[in-house]
Amino acid sequence: MSKPTKLGSTQSQHPGVGIPFVVLVGLGGLGPLGYVFGQMVLPVEAHLSHWLVALISAALGGVLGWLWQRRHGDII
Repeated sequence: MSKPTKLGSTQSQHPGVGIPFVVLVGLGGLGPLGYVFGQMVLPVEAHLSHWLVALISAALGGVLGWLWQRRHGDII
């Protein structure tokens, strides 16, 4: 008879797989805020420019959230 093999542990080695919550807050918070700011500040009525400002601010929020998570950990 051979010795039974030991199964791996049931818990994953990487419990935090996925996007951290603080990054999602940065994306979801600065995106709409950038859109509203673009509506108030930009003198043009071009809707595309407002969405571009929202996309850039959401990307900035994601980067800032990722930097926060790397330095301080997640917020929940």
